[in-house]
Amino acid sequence: MRFIFKTDYGQDIDLVKHNGQRFWYGLLMVVLVAAPWVFPEYWLAQLNFVLIYAIVGLGLMLLAGFTGLFSIGHAAFLGVGAYTEAVFNNMGVPFPISIALAGLLSAAVGVIVGLPALRVKGIYLGIATLSFGFIVEEVLARWESVTGGNAGITVKKPAMFGWSIDSGTGFYFLCLIIAVVATLGILNLLRSPTGRAFVAIRDSEISAQSMGIHLARYKTLSFALSAMLAGIGGALYAHKLSFISPDQFNILQSIDLLLMVVIGGLGSVHGAFLGAIFLISMPQLISLTKDYLPATIGQAPGLQGLVYGLVLIAFVLFEPLGLYGRWLKVRTYLQLFPFYRKGLFKRQKSFQKSDRLK
Repeated sequence: MRFIFKTDYGQDIDLVKHNGQRFWYGLLMVVLVAAPWVFPEYWLAQLNFVLIYAIVGLGLMLLAGFTGLFSIGHAAFLGVGAYTEAVFNNMGVPFPISIALAGLLSAAVGVIVGLPALRVKGIYLGIATLSFGFIVEEVLARWESVTGGNAGITVKKPAMFGWSIDSGTGFYFLCLIIAVVATLGILNLLRSPTGRAFVAIRDSEISAQSMGIHLARYKTLSFALSAMLAGIGGALYAHKLSFISPDQFNILQSIDLLLMVVIGGLGSVHGAFLGAIFLISMPQLISLTKDYLPATIGQAPGLQGLVYGLVLIAFVLFEPLGLYGRWLKVRTYLQLFPFYRKGLFKRQKSFQKSDRLK
């Protein structure tokens, strides 16, 4: 099976580059499909969270990794999608319609938030999105007639036209299908003129504008698409937890999402999934290893935040391309062994250092 995107010039671009990728991606899909009958219920639940965070990560990767616009309040879009799904689902709206409304409303909010991106960039854009995150959290806490306020709101199981998805296996396949569709959509978008415009804006706004790219239109579109995927992920997140409250969509959640795409690897679709795996597995690893640490360290408050900070600093200093960049280097080493040269990536590292000084 081939996934082909046709360009404006009639050329076919295969999403899968060679037979090796077809084999490994096909094997991965077989494992994911067989997961409910292979993994215990607990690990299946963790895999659900990986898929949900990967959907949100794809949107944030499109915004930060491919357009160069950082958002420190992305949990707000996650919350808008979660509460929209909860309200409409509890009203009896079928799941396909409610999740579409969650994505569309989040996209509309993303357009509003994207307007400041037309005039500010860098740290100032981060401050603007951070402020928006605080505003949304406060609205969710104060609008008690709709959101239930700080007491939260219960979310029913997703149902569509008389059929309820009340089993863990059914919900897992629902998340898997949406994640696959979102991934294929992002891959096709990046191969389109719109995706190339996003990348051009990331590399140089002046150069992109000189080539006729409308900065305001594409920046706003990037925010809308990113918020839409976050809203869809938020809808699935609400169903997975079955209960949501405003404190679940605070600044810490936004930082976790940004940490996810940075450690996964900015500018790569694979990085969204690798970052999601890191975000879900790291707390498990910390809880397993802290029993073997001295009590003053293992039982100290804030241990998880300390570990996250150290990991982030290590990646920024030694592997700016994240987990996916490290995998590319390992793969290149295995492909060239025993002819691998030690200074193969020296030029790439020097370019990255000079690029950070701009």
